[in-house]
Amino acid sequence: MTGTDDVLLVHGGTPLEGEIRVRGAKNLVPKAMVAALLGSEPSRLRNVPDIRDVRVVRGLLQLHGVTVRPGEEPGELVLDPTHVESANVADIDAHAGSSRIPILFCGPLLHRLGHAFIPGLGGCDIGGRPIDFHFDVLRQFGATIEKRADGQYLEAPQRLRGTKIRLPYPSVGSTEQVLLTAVLAEGVTELTNAAVEPEIEDLICVLQKMGAIISVDTDRTIRITGVDKLGGYTHRALPDRLEAASWASAALATEGNIYVRGAQQRSMMTFLNTYRKVGGAFEIDDEGIRFWHPGGQLTSIALETDVHPGFQTDWQQPLVVALTQATGLSIVHETVYESRLGFTSALNQMGAHIQLYRECLGGSDCRFGQRNFLHSAVVSGPTKLQGADLVIPDLRGGFSYLIAALAAQGTSRVHGIDLINRGYENFMEKLEKLGAKVELPGGPLV
Repeated sequence: MTGTDDVLLVHGGTPLEGEIRVRGAKNLVPKAMVAALLGSEPSRLRNVPDIRDVRVVRGLLQLHGVTVRPGEEPGELVLDPTHVESANVADIDAHAGSSRIPILFCGPLLHRLGHAFIPGLGGCDIGGRPIDFHFDVLRQFGATIEKRADGQYLEAPQRLRGTKIRLPYPSVGSTEQVLLTAVLAEGVTELTNAAVEPEIEDLICVLQKMGAIISVDTDRTIRITGVDKLGGYTHRALPDRLEAASWASAALATEGNIYVRGAQQRSMMTFLNTYRKVGGAFEIDDEGIRFWHPGGQLTSIALETDVHPGFQTDWQQPLVVALTQATGLSIVHETVYESRLGFTSALNQMGAHIQLYRECLGGSDCRFGQRNFLHSAVVSGPTKLQGADLVIPDLRGGFSYLIAALAAQGTSRVHGIDLINRGYENFMEKLEKLGAKVELPGGPLV
């Protein structure tokens, strides 16, 4: 169990109402920071959120001699990679387990130094996300890899060479690895079955600003022509569509009304369609999107997660909380992470009726259907939720517990709230702005 400083008391039953702001995407900003390593000149990254993944990458960059300082405007970082150097293994190892981002340092460090050390990796426990594929890719580029007790040691005896790679699944992390490695490799790299999420497109924009040559075809094929040298970039990170959707689901579940400043329609179109089908209302303007519960009954739906442009897996968990308040049976088929529905057991403890199945329900067969994973859910509603003792399992599941606690009658104790800081900037301050009744044990009511 966690200490009292990592526990939040949530007094539920109050609609969330007000305005909050989302800044740059968690799934882009740390990767854009890593990209700065590839340059021979300083880079400026704007709209940077103050979240743990950003702090981890900042620390790793500084260990490798990159100067990182605040820019002229709030949320701006200036990254100067002029004096990149080898870092002490023990210092790097101190970051082990705190993030999965270190694996993406491999390509840039091999180009800049000829070697790299990667400690053991952490991240959310939501299913298998093997790193073996990353190392297989780096070997194809010409890297040699030695497994050591404390991590992996990589070397590039010669300049890395472009290669042809086909992903077995359009993985975001694997696509990022190829992009960050291929841009300075000799020759052409062809990546098929690549991820094409908006955050990937934004990373490609960053790399193109630095001098990279990258083309994206409509069939998920990305071609990268290696160049000899990259410069710096000035870039404003795209807003976090996943956080925006989380607050949208909170508005629906608590019968509230939240204006999410910074939210953008283009990257959220699939979510917005689903939100409307469930019965949620939204209004889009130039500055953001307002989400609210218009009253009346919510409608049950059949939902299947998928890679972009499908319904994102990170949208699923917060929306499932709202689906517990919809009339009828909703079917949720998770096709991206095999263990992402485990969080529903806590919702059942609060009074929800959610049954998990190993079969592929409500849509097409997926790669988990024959592998004995509980990856489909049937949500029966509406059900009244009651406060409970909750232990946060992962980032999105954790925010979903927070939504459930805010929607429930009575008081919940939510343990492990620090995990939410990985991807949600100033979420306590945002809860206060929205009128939530939350408090840290022994602290004042927010």
